[in-house]
Amino acid sequence: KGDLIMNKPVLVVMAAGMGSRYGGMKQIDPVGPNGEVIIDYSLYDAYRAGFRTVIFVIKHEIEEAFRAAIGDRISKIMEVKYAFQQLDILPTGFEVPENREKPWGTCHAVLAAKNLIDGPFAVINADDYYGKEGFKKVHDFLVEEHSQDDLLHFCMAGFILGNTLSENGGVTRGICQVDDRELLTSIVETHDITKTADGAGVPDGNGGFAPLDTNSHVSMNMWGFTPEILDYLDQDFAAFLSAQKEGDLKCEYLIPTVVDDMLKKQLADVQVLETRDRWFGVTYAEDKAYVTDSIQALVKGGIYP
Repeated sequence: KGDLIMNKPVLVVMAAGMGSRYGGMKQIDPVGPNGEVIIDYSLYDAYRAGFRTVIFVIKHEIEEAFRAAIGDRISKIMEVKYAFQQLDILPTGFEVPENREKPWGTCHAVLAAKNLIDGPFAVINADDYYGKEGFKKVHDFLVEEHSQDDLLHFCMAGFILGNTLSENGGVTRGICQVDDRELLTSIVETHDITKTADGAGVPDGNGGFAPLDTNSHVSMNMWGFTPEILDYLDQDFAAFLSAQKEGDLKCEYLIPTVVDDMLKKQLADVQVLETRDRWFGVTYAEDKAYVTDSIQALVKGGIYP
């Protein structure tokens, strides 16, 4: 911990998800040859990239199990902090709708860590394997000097759609449009992207699939932000809640949607940092065998000890 530096980029790990499709607390389900979980590999890659502080965003209900499975070990290597994403942490004047159980989404997770962030930060999911390339590129972007203008300067690891699909069902991805300067021009949260015989597609409503370009860049929720976004989220979350229809118990305040909105308002630009690493994760319980085999192959290949 001796090389901790004020304002050195920190890593925010979103680990409060309910794991509803997977059927359990997948954040601490072992997938490695010695009982490692997916986040162990992400933290290994993050450390090698230069991150020295990690903020785990969890729920109070899983704190004891999470600390025992992950946090206590990692605290011997990195500075570990905890933030808690609870349904009732809302702006003044708002209450949790009756029967609401679903978390408020990824932007709400980031807001939960607001008081622990005082400099540039990266954001990832706890249950996704990203590979080392994205961590290195995002970290280096966050420590670089950027032009002093009226825009906030963010970045995003741009994965290739074809490298991020599940064999076991549809997935949600932020499909990106990128200009010739590798800046993000739009991002659309797209649901039920399914692997097909021709590549990938989304249901067309007639029993078939509308094709998608498998070479498209997609967001896997690996972002790099400056702390100014936190004040924007504070205000925007209240506006989001005000706009929701009564009885909507599943609406989510999501990073891709907010970033796309900031682009349209010309408040920020986002550098898309292409990574060719293959993503994998445990969206569904059936994904675990593939993830375990993939990790084993990376260990045998010398990527991980």
